[in-house]
Amino acid sequence: QVRLVESGGGLVQPGGSLRLSCAASGSIFSINAMGWYRQAPGKQRELVASITNDDSTNYADSVKGRFTISRDNVKKTSYLQMNSLKPEDTAVYFCNADLSYYAVGGYVARRDFWGQGTQVTVSS
Repeated sequence: QVRLVESGGGLVQPGGSLRLSCAASGSIFSINAMGWYRQAPGKQRELVASITNDDSTNYADSVKGRFTISRDNVKKTSYLQMNSLKPEDTAVYFCNADLSYYAVGGYVARRDFWGQGTQVTVSS
């Protein structure tokens, strides 16, 4: 069984910083891309940032220059460093991983996994 567990959310003032972490565990064969999404109340879930297994990154225009995604392949963890936070960054942030895992029967399967989400609130 594969799990993604996020941590690091919380309340921060505008202009502040937070660092989110997403740790993958379980019967993992390999991790392909990892990403962070967010969903604000009444809005659709949107991609914030993603990173491939060769460290190519992609960012939403709204966070470019403020957020940085990284990954530690040994720890099977991705990070989202968020600086210069704005009230409009307030949302539940979800970790995503496209990974290959050992399925029942011993063969290798591949699909997306999601974390449970962590709340980020930017407010004075």
